[in-house]
Amino acid sequence: MTTLDFQNNKMRAAIFHGGDKITVETVPMPEPGPGEALVRILRTALCGSDFRLWHNGAPYLAGHEIFGRVEQPGHPLDGRRCAVYIPLHCGHCEACRAGNTQMCVEVSSLIGWNRDGGYCEFVAVPDNCLLPVPDDIPDDLGPLLLDTIGTSAHAVREAERFLPRQADRPILVTGAGPVGLGAILALRAFGYTEIYVSDPNEKRVAIAAEFGAKPHPVGSRDKRFALVFECSGAHVARNLAIELILPKGVIVLIGENSAPWTITEDKVFRRKDFSMLRTFYFPQADHAENIQLLRDNLADYARLVDAAFPLDEMPERFADFAKGRSIKPVLAFEGAR
Repeated sequence: MTTLDFQNNKMRAAIFHGGDKITVETVPMPEPGPGEALVRILRTALCGSDFRLWHNGAPYLAGHEIFGRVEQPGHPLDGRRCAVYIPLHCGHCEACRAGNTQMCVEVSSLIGWNRDGGYCEFVAVPDNCLLPVPDDIPDDLGPLLLDTIGTSAHAVREAERFLPRQADRPILVTGAGPVGLGAILALRAFGYTEIYVSDPNEKRVAIAAEFGAKPHPVGSRDKRFALVFECSGAHVARNLAIELILPKGVIVLIGENSAPWTITEDKVFRRKDFSMLRTFYFPQADHAENIQLLRDNLADYARLVDAAFPLDEMPERFADFAKGRSIKPVLAFEGAR
């Protein structure tokens, strides 16, 4: 039985109060504005970047790895399952015209951060943020097309603009969370063979090893790498990457950290040429390739989704997720396959 109250235009949602407190409450349903559609949420994956909102509170409904079904009569996508592209974008600025829709210079707003997101039953989504998903993709894996695949594969593609693909380049991935594991799967799919992984969580390293990565001790300086994908956001890992990167190598910063990071310009930093990239999310043009990446590696990506749970369990499930006991749990609503 649905928990929606259409007569009173109410739905249920997880409210992030701060102080690591979440409650499930009844709130008004969203009303789509011009150029928007109502999306019934089928799955929203939990993400570690929401720990900030768990600790500090969220001014909007949280949740940004959203997969659902459009329920907007007369809309071209009515009835279609879609992933929700979180960066709002104008479509006509210099960045958007160049295809960099995730970096629009006219609109700086993210669904789940600067407007209501997906830890609830319905969300209003701008038309240009709806990414249709084919029927052969299971509901549980739909959200992976966003952060786990989209963000990670984009980082690999960006690195290759500076360092052309070569299968045996030594590569280190620091941080074996969903994005780090997604980077490993993308690297493997693109043909790389010398992939190493570093993370203090032994269970996550074991999964990375299943995907073909070689465990590398946390903090070790015994090996140098042509590519480092820093997925943890930890400053100590960023500083270590500067030491470990080979001359002419590339460091890709994917992990986030809101605390200031100071780089010490010592001889390790000064005495070699190397590139440092920051990558953010992914351009919409990657969506078709990302779908194929998921199709080609379905069983491995499915390995990352370790729990599907109802909304009432959100407080306990999120706390468990914050302790590193799960990789990519998904909030699941009825109506999914």
